[in-house]
Amino acid sequence: MSKRSATVERNTLETQIQVSINLDGTGQCKLDTGLPFLEHMLDQVARHGLVDIEIKAKGDLHIDAHHTVEDIGITLGQAFTKAIGDKKGVRRYGHAYVPLDEALSRVVLDLSGRPGLEMFVDFTRGSIGGFDVDLFYEFFQGLVNHAMITLHIDNLRGKNAHHQAETVFKAFGRALRMAVEPDPRMSGITPSTKGTLSESE
Repeated sequence: MSKRSATVERNTLETQIQVSINLDGTGQCKLDTGLPFLEHMLDQVARHGLVDIEIKAKGDLHIDAHHTVEDIGITLGQAFTKAIGDKKGVRRYGHAYVPLDEALSRVVLDLSGRPGLEMFVDFTRGSIGGFDVDLFYEFFQGLVNHAMITLHIDNLRGKNAHHQAETVFKAFGRALRMAVEPDPRMSGITPSTKGTLSESE
């Protein structure tokens, strides 16, 4: 399997973002976004997904974090699509349950080539460390739209909003690791009866 890494830049009037990703990494993470709590969550994805992620982002945070968070998701999704390639020889599906004290979340994903997000997280408060929890949905929506994946996120229980968020991102990292992992029994084969996992097919 060829090297699975990519770098993507996305520049608009609202944000300037550069993302590098290595799907066969060791969990290294280098982030400069101006959004400390989001960085804490993305670090969980890298460490538990064993992917290397580097993100540099400048956005109109003087307005709010919406544009920056959404565009980070978009650019990360674009980099993922570029890195994963034709998806031959991967497991395709991934899932994980992750607990943290009283909180428990489940994430299931499919490298389907079709974007879809079903996210059910009833956060117990509206802000964590100054970060608007509504923006987690915007991040994942931007990600799935450009990574071309189907993603189901369920927080099954939780009383502490920080724990709810952290279990979601850790589970996402674990599920992603499973899905992109090479399957030695499927070497060189696309894991689909259609013979393709392209969004255009």
